[in-house]
Amino acid sequence: MEEVAIIGIDLAKRGFQVHGARADGSVAYRGKLSRGKRPGFLGSQPPCTVAMEACASAHYRGREMGALGHEVRLVPPIYVKPFVKRNKNDAADAEAITEAAQRPTMHFVAVKTEARQAQGMLFHTRDLLVRQRTQTINALRGHLAEYGVVAPRGRARIRQLAAVLEDEDFGLPEAVAELGWLLLGRIGELDEKIGGLDRELQTSARQNEETARLMTIPGVGPVTAMALQAFAPPMESFRRGRDFSAWLGLVPRQHTTGGKPRLGGISKMGRRDLRRLLVTGAMAVVQQASRRSEITDPWLAGMLARKPRKVVAVALANRTARRVWALATKKEAYRVRAAA
Repeated sequence: MEEVAIIGIDLAKRGFQVHGARADGSVAYRGKLSRGKRPGFLGSQPPCTVAMEACASAHYRGREMGALGHEVRLVPPIYVKPFVKRNKNDAADAEAITEAAQRPTMHFVAVKTEARQAQGMLFHTRDLLVRQRTQTINALRGHLAEYGVVAPRGRARIRQLAAVLEDEDFGLPEAVAELGWLLLGRIGELDEKIGGLDRELQTSARQNEETARLMTIPGVGPVTAMALQAFAPPMESFRRGRDFSAWLGLVPRQHTTGGKPRLGGISKMGRRDLRRLLVTGAMAVVQQASRRSEITDPWLAGMLARKPRKVVAVALANRTARRVWALATKKEAYRVRAAA
């Protein structure tokens, strides 16, 4: 095979489609490799650029190929799609990945280390257990509602349902009571596991200098700080804080044409889980400020006087994202601005 400048790889479970291109962009070779032959093929190639989509197993493959001396570029799938010609197949995808990676203005995803991927797995595991707990609570509330037991929403109201199950005079069928206790036991197990993960997150967040710095921002707790460190790209890759908030999807969507700016709601691009955590933390700050007779932040006070609370929470999440970028790039702790 001829010496190439860039190799595009379309990842799959068993077979890998490769597309080699020379420095001038012309096609050097196309082919398909099995999973076992891929390491030997890439090891026999001289150091070059290897491009892949930022999808499942891409970071592991990226570390593996980087150890062989290649420069790894991970391209977001949404940026690869415009380069696919006509019909979609593995060969066309590999060629599109190669074309996209050669663009001088293309944005790439940084290859994550094993430690950062482990942090991400910790966060996703906790998120999964929280969803399972919510599903189990809703199932218990729904089943008991069929027998006239109505309880308000929320995990704190589970005690009311447990009290009904303990009350033999309420008249619940024996089978319903047994299944109810089964669901309550499952909720207790999930509470214990989630509590253990929360303690691990809090300990890790306090011990890490970067996450401890982020936790000084109002609305950013241990879970949000650890998620930012695990999922957000290096802050140095953004020129300013607005670029980071735009990556999170917290800036207005644009549809400008003919020189007439048209702005809509937030774009909702980027990491959905990070955006959700920032908006949730901002909503907590807004609720606390709404209960106070005097708000120390003049910007927040002015926004609450003019806008609904949910709109203010999204705007505050945008502001929090900019603060995260400033603290990460300047290596400083958050300083509360004194009111004028």
